[in-house]
Amino acid sequence: MKHPKIPLAQTVVQLCKAKNIQHIVLSPGSRNAPLTIGFTHDPFFKCYSIVDERCAAFFALGIAQQIQKPVAVVCTSGSALLNYYPAIAEAFYSNIPVVVLSADRPKYLIGIGDGQTINQENIYKNHILYSANLKEDLAEDNALQKEKLPILKNTDKKSLNYTVLQEKIQEYNEEEINKAINISVLQKGPVHINIPFNEPLYDIVDEPSVKPKAFSLEKKENIIEDLSSYISLWNSSKRKLVLVGVNQPNTVEQKYLDFLAQDNSVLVLTETTSNIHHERFIPGIDKLIAALNTQELNQLKPDILLTFGGLVVSKKIKKFLRDCNIKAHWHIGEHNANDTFFALQKVFSAPINTFFKAFSPLTNKVESNYNALWLEAFNSRRENHEKYIKNIPFSDFKAFDIILKAVPNHSQLQVGNSSAIRYMQLFDLKNDINVFCNRGTSGIDGSTSTAIGAALASKQQTTFITGDLSFFYDSNALWNNYIPNNFRIIVVNNGGGGIFRILPGHKNTTNFDTFFETKHKLTSKQLCNMYGINYAKATNESELSIALDDFYSETRQPKLLEVFTPSTKNDDILLNYFKAIK
Repeated sequence: MKHPKIPLAQTVVQLCKAKNIQHIVLSPGSRNAPLTIGFTHDPFFKCYSIVDERCAAFFALGIAQQIQKPVAVVCTSGSALLNYYPAIAEAFYSNIPVVVLSADRPKYLIGIGDGQTINQENIYKNHILYSANLKEDLAEDNALQKEKLPILKNTDKKSLNYTVLQEKIQEYNEEEINKAINISVLQKGPVHINIPFNEPLYDIVDEPSVKPKAFSLEKKENIIEDLSSYISLWNSSKRKLVLVGVNQPNTVEQKYLDFLAQDNSVLVLTETTSNIHHERFIPGIDKLIAALNTQELNQLKPDILLTFGGLVVSKKIKKFLRDCNIKAHWHIGEHNANDTFFALQKVFSAPINTFFKAFSPLTNKVESNYNALWLEAFNSRRENHEKYIKNIPFSDFKAFDIILKAVPNHSQLQVGNSSAIRYMQLFDLKNDINVFCNRGTSGIDGSTSTAIGAALASKQQTTFITGDLSFFYDSNALWNNYIPNNFRIIVVNNGGGGIFRILPGHKNTTNFDTFFETKHKLTSKQLCNMYGINYAKATNESELSIALDDFYSETRQPKLLEVFTPSTKNDDILLNYFKAIK
């Protein structure tokens, strides 16, 4: 087997293998050639070549989202790793393990005007769990390099020979690489390993010259503290609201969902991205609270708010909970808890099942009509929802209703941000459909790339639903040789940023059309022709239903369905919906 000649490259590759990082997403470059050689010549690794670094990072994020293990992205020096930044920020806020391996120039070539150089050390400092800045291997004949070795500060360089110096560098690099990867695994998030290489970069050897040591993970034990004071408040409260944000599917054991559902004083609100279902839970938050008056909102106000899962989509629930001055907000989770509602008092730093295992046996059921009252209200909303849908013209809302009913059972939905995920929140999905969306930063960038990576890793039938601006913004995602043939894309094209017509603002002006809604006449057809994707379109309800009849049939190409909706009707139809369902 072939190996890069550079010991540092061998060290990085071997430790990635020892840590079971199998998926490696590479972008072309010269400075990262030693890493590319090492990864691509070892059959242990599954290597992917993606030119656009922004797409590459989101593609890696999609794989990591599904396998919940670190995925490495490898790039050359210079601006390449800046293009990773949107995906790194998403991974940081969504707790997804991604390992950035950035090649760099040697330190003595930084800041002197050498080509393709920027200040790469700690470049993601505000959105990274750990930055490892490695040291270049020592060349025996490079006196300039030796003089600039920062690792040897406060050391008499003349008293140390080449072998001792290189051993110190090797030891330092091994420790830093181990630490970075272990943090990514344990804390579930992105880390950055910056790797300086000097030329020559392409030399190959048959046997590695180093055998780095892999340090074992040090998992901390989850200890649940004394719960007596919290149990007392829980058992005396008649209105307990449980709000569930982003969750991986099958995160919470069914017995703990039943525990919450069987208590009449507990109301559970879930989001589409929570991947949690129960007949006594309410899955459409905005559908429930959008049209409540002041008196009704006061009835909904909880004594205790208990949250778990990731970030929350619904702006309406955020406003409600911020306005009602909650007395007690508790959060369960191993990652950073967000004081989203300005009332966070207690964080139980433990897995959800571990917490409920300790908590549930100590509780008593409390007599209350809190659950029944709001479940009855929500079921009424559901009936009015169906009536409203039947009477509206073709629009975004109507399209989502038709599309979601056609999504196959036991499949996966990847959803774009902005309007797409907000429409999804208003519909009851099949319980066996898993839903994912990049809600860490909630950006429109990278949604398509993420969905492709997720589809590749999950092996499930995957449908990606997105708006037009988000899709065109990430169109380089289709420049990808790894798109599964059963991958399906649905682009709801309303000719611009439709969500801005719903938000407060001055609609129907030249300024609004140009700078907010950003109207356009683009279609996806030419992109599909270029990238070998089967294309279909629909412009009305009948065409959409017919197109969906054949959309999930087996093909040798991925498929894209573009649904054209009238931009000037969608906002009124959505805003009137919240009045009609009351």
